Order: sequence, then C-alpha cells, then structure tokens
Amino acid sequence: MQLRPRACAIALAFTACGHALAQSSDDSRLPTVTVRSDKAPASPSASADSSALLNDQPGYTSAAGGGVSALPILNGFAADRLKIRLDGMEVTAACGNQMNAPMSYMPPGQVGMTRVMAGITPVSIGGDSIGGSIELSSPAPKFAQESGQVLTTGGFSVAARSVNSEVSASVNATVASESLSVSYTGSSSRAESYVNGHGDKVLGSQFESNNHALAVAARGEGQQVVLKVGQQYIPYQGFPNEYMDMTGNRATFANLGYERRFDWGKLSARLYWQRTAHEMGFFSSERTGTMPMETRGRDQGYTVRADIDLAPEGRSVLRLGHEYHSFQLDDFWPPVPGSMMMGPRTYVNINDGTRDRIALFAEWEHKLDARWSTLIGVRDEQVRTDTGNVQSYGAGMMNMADTAAAAAFNARAHDKRDNNLDLTALARLEADAGHTYEFGYARKSRSPNLYERYTWGRGTMAMTMTNWFGDGNGYVGNIDLKPEVAHTLSATADWHSDDGEGAERRWFFRFTPYFSYVENYIDADVIGSFNPYSISGASGKLLQFANHDARLYGLNASWKWPLWSDAGLGDIAFTGKAGITRGKRVDGGNLYHMMPFNVLAALEQKRGAWTHRAELNYVARKTLVDNNRLEPVTASYTVFNLKSSYRFNPSITVSAGISNLFNRNYADPMGGVYLSGLAKARAGSLQPLPGYGRSLDVGVNVSF
Repeated sequence: MQLRPRACAIALAFTACGHALAQSSDDSRLPTVTVRSDKAPASPSASADSSALLNDQPGYTSAAGGGVSALPILNGFAADRLKIRLDGMEVTAACGNQMNAPMSYMPPGQVGMTRVMAGITPVSIGGDSIGGSIELSSPAPKFAQESGQVLTTGGFSVAARSVNSEVSASVNATVASESLSVSYTGSSSRAESYVNGHGDKVLGSQFESNNHALAVAARGEGQQVVLKVGQQYIPYQGFPNEYMDMTGNRATFANLGYERRFDWGKLSARLYWQRTAHEMGFFSSERTGTMPMETRGRDQGYTVRADIDLAPEGRSVLRLGHEYHSFQLDDFWPPVPGSMMMGPRTYVNINDGTRDRIALFAEWEHKLDARWSTLIGVRDEQVRTDTGNVQSYGAGMMNMADTAAAAAFNARAHDKRDNNLDLTALARLEADAGHTYEFGYARKSRSPNLYERYTWGRGTMAMTMTNWFGDGNGYVGNIDLKPEVAHTLSATADWHSDDGEGAERRWFFRFTPYFSYVENYIDADVIGSFNPYSISGASGKLLQFANHDARLYGLNASWKWPLWSDAGLGDIAFTGKAGITRGKRVDGGNLYHMMPFNVLAALEQKRGAWTHRAELNYVARKTLVDNNRLEPVTASYTVFNLKSSYRFNPSITVSAGISNLFNRNYADPMGGVYLSGLAKARAGSLQPLPGYGRSLDVGVNVSF
C-alpha cells in the first residue's frame, strides 16, 4: 500500500480524524501495584507510532526515535529493561540503535487491547526485565453467533497531520462462521520531516511504514486456536538523534496460540517465530553519507501455562508456567569501495550472536476474605549468551584501534550463563466500596543484551554506531557485565466512586509512590572523548557499559473528577496524570533520561455524539542530568492541545484537533540531541532535539 502524503493531507483537511485505537484490557484478578491501562485513550491520535497510544498512562513516557520507533519508558526504566509482548510474542530489537524497537512492529491499526504494568509485575507476566511490562494485543477474533450464519465485518481509517504531512491509513476485514474466523489488517504510514515551533524543519525525521497481518481462528468445545502471520516493510525511517538512519527493515512473523478450559482451570500455549532483515545508512539529501550496515535477527520461542482453580469462583488460583525464548543476531558492515577507513573487509560487529532463555514460574493468587487478596510468585530463569569471533575493516593505520580490539576480543571466551531469580509478593485491601489499597515487593532480574556484552570496537566511528540513547556519544560492550537485579517497593491508594463491578468510574484519584534499588545497574563509564563530525565546538563521550548500583524513585498520580452534568452542556470532567522520577547512581551522578515533574491535565466534555477535549501538557525544567553522557539541560514548557470528535452513527466517527495550539518551540527532555542538524550545519554545538510544532490533525474512521 503506497500513499502520497501531501495529496491525501489536502483531501482530508476538511474532514475529521478517528482511527481504531487500543481498547482497554484489565485483568482485575491480579492484585498488582501497577500503572495499568484500564481504559481506551481519551481521544484518537493521528500518530503512526503505537507508543503514543499509552501517553495518558501514569508513569509512562517515551524516548524520541524515528517516526514509528519511540522507545517506551516506565518509571525511569527504558528499552530492554521493560518486557514488551505483541500478542504474547517476544521480539528483540535487532539493531545497535534499537531502530526496530518491539512496539514498532505493531501499528495502531492492529492494536485491539493494551496493558501497561509499571513497577511490580507478577512473575507470570514476564521475566528478564526490571521496570515493568507492556502488552499489545490484536482484537479478539469475531465469530458468528449461530450455526449456519456467516459474519462479515470490515472498516477503514485514515488520519493526517499537518506538522509533517503525515498520512496513516488502515483497513480491516473479517469473514467468520460460528467456529472459524479469518481476518486481515493492513496499514501504511508516510511522513515528511516535521517542523518545530519556529517553523524550521527537523532534518532527517521522515519515514514510511507498511504492515500486513492475517489471522485465522477456530473454536469449539471450550477451546480456541489462533494463527497470526504477517509482514512489515519499512523502506526508510529517519532518526535525527542518531548518527545513522534506517534504510530498510523487513520482518516476517508467525504466531500460534492455543487455549482450552477444563474443569480444573485453563491451559494456554503459544509458539512463535520472527525473522528480521535490517539495514542502516543514509537515504535523503537532508543527511548524506555512505556507510552500509546490516543486521539479521531471528526470534523464536514458546510458552506453556496452566491456571489451576484451587477454590470456586477464582478465589484461589495457582499458575504454573514454562517459557523459552531464543534470539540470534548477525551484525556486519559491508566495505565501502574506495574508502581507506571502511574497507577493504566487512566489519563484523556481532558474529552469530545468541541469547537463549529458559524459565519456570509458579504463582499463587488467593482471596483471603471479602477485603483482602494476595499474590506471591517465584520465577527461575536461565540465560545463556554467546558469539563468535569478529574482525575490523582492515589492518590500515585508520583501523588500528579496532584491529587491536578485535584481537583482544577474539582471545577471550565469549560464553556467559546467568541464573536469574525473580520474586513477587503483593497484597490488596478493598477497605470499602470506595477505597482500595495495594502494596508489594518485587525482586526482578535482567541479563545484558548482546550489544551491551559483545560490541567490541574501540575506534570512535565504531563506538558511535552502538547507541539507542540518542545522546550523541559512543559505546563499547563489556563481556564481564553482571545481570541487573532490582528490588522494588511500591504502594497505591485508589479512592473512587462506587459504580459497581466492571463499570467505568465516575470519579477516582490514584496515588503511587515507588522505590527501586538496582544492584549492578548497567550504566556506562567514560573512557574517552571526541568531537562529533570533527566539529570543535561539539563534544561527545566514549563510554563502556559498566555495572553500578543505582536508586530510582518517584511518584505517580492520576485522576478523574466530574465538574458538571446537565442536558444542555452534557458531562464535563477534569482528568489527568502527574508524575516525577529521580534516578541516581549510588557512587554519585544522575541516571540518564529521568523525566522531570510533568502534568497532563484536560477538560473533557461529552454531549450526545460530540466529545471535546482541551488538554494542557506541562513539563518542568530538567536540570538533574547525566554528566557522563553530556545530557543537555532542557527548559520547562507548556503545550496546549484541542481535540473534538463526532460520532455520526455506530459506523462512522470523525474528529479533528490542533496539537501545540500556540506553536510553542520546546525540547523534549527525553528527545536526546539533534545530530542531523549538527551534521548539516557542520558548525556549532550539540543542541537538544526540538519538539513538534503546531499541527492540524484530521481523519475519519468507518466500520461496517
């Protein structure tokens, strides 16, 4: 599916926007101290990045990347410190810059349910992570209600943004009988580089993404099986805060899930596989150069889980499970003909890298009485990593540092084995119909990823090719890294209206303090410095991944308060979230990418078919920065957004909005640095990455 963004944007300028967004998923049986997506986003977003679907969740933010590849952050924990599952499938970023982050493989048009769990996560939800879990799931399969009946449904959505001439479109169709369902979802997005609040183009931020998925489901006699296959193709995606851009990403996956209910409980199993071919380089006149880089990744794994009912009505449930996940990676950089530095050989960065995990877990959830419920769990996980020998571009003078580093790396044993133990203990008190309190402790572990352990190059150019932080620095791995172990304490007070079980709350206020002590937190030590693009006024650091104990702590709050309700004005409510995160190494210094105090507050009006939302997003000045990484200080800012939607009938919804209404020029504290701008100017110093300027967001959603 190919789209022409400028033509479509003009055609849609007088329509409104609305595409299929994530519905809520709330496993209320788990008494977890968590930030959870217990409702759909307040209003549709025109963004093609699924990470934007979670922006209204307390404790959640994202680190800027490409147009569909932002990295999620929960309570200060980012990237591989979070467990991310797509329809129960685990996908690994096969890139030293994490350009193909897991959430980029499921566009908003394919998302039917979301679940966000920050802080303390039950062992059954995931291991090999210390900061929380994010789950994106496709819509549940649809079946005909009666035997002999054929159900046919479908729809399409189109959305556009003026700030980058972005157009996103998706289509879906389902044909089903009572026991068999076949559905297809396709989506495509394309955008030019966005502009900031001054009207200046942020160079190298354009992208195109295409996704297709086919699902076949069958059910009968208390069981269901679902097979989903699909493909993603991204021909290009700019990363203005990285030294490289994506020049191709093609992934193919298959995901088979089975579920059956018995008298004793439920059995579920999943088998999955994904292959990724990824390329980096340069593709536009906004940032030029020649340096091909390629990776080949393969994920495969399975899960088996039994939920055993020990008492009627789910009052006591024992969960037993087994998981296996294997990731294989090859990362190599073909030589550039005629280059004295990048040749004459292929630079082998990761050679047949493997990361295999096998886990067993047991979890017991028990309702003590009408007020108290508990959950305890234990998980043991074996992680083995290994890789082969490597080589530099060549033996010339310009490659001496890398040649010596390759020899030292090859002389060492590469195989590493970790035994990681996770523990979770949670309790929930329903004091009365309007007061709920949750508290708990978790011990969570994560082993280093392949890039943290096995990147070896010591030359400046080679080191800057490993960096998913967007900070303009360079990194080298450390074979001797130990697994991270996080000890987390958290509590939540939830005051709310008594609306009956399963009903949407008319009002609520939730408050969550949290504290994590992380043993062997994988940070970085400075081993050198350089000038990005050889510009004397620009400074960068060369760093090696290293273990240091760290503390992370903060507060999250969210609320909804009805202000007015009558026939004339409809229902008006004040909603929002607020939070602050702090992170420090025990031996001194701030951690990177800690979100300063921030508030997202909104007035929402619902009257008949109309929904209006006036939104304020305030972020405080960021001064507690990571000096080792030369993290920039960013100023405080306030951005206003207006959004409206109108539902003509159950099948057609249109909406329109203006993001950054007053065209505020600002820098996102999670945006990193503006490398593509420095590369074009060839002068000056590194500046924070600019945020998005004012944008008219429009579209339409139709179902039938």
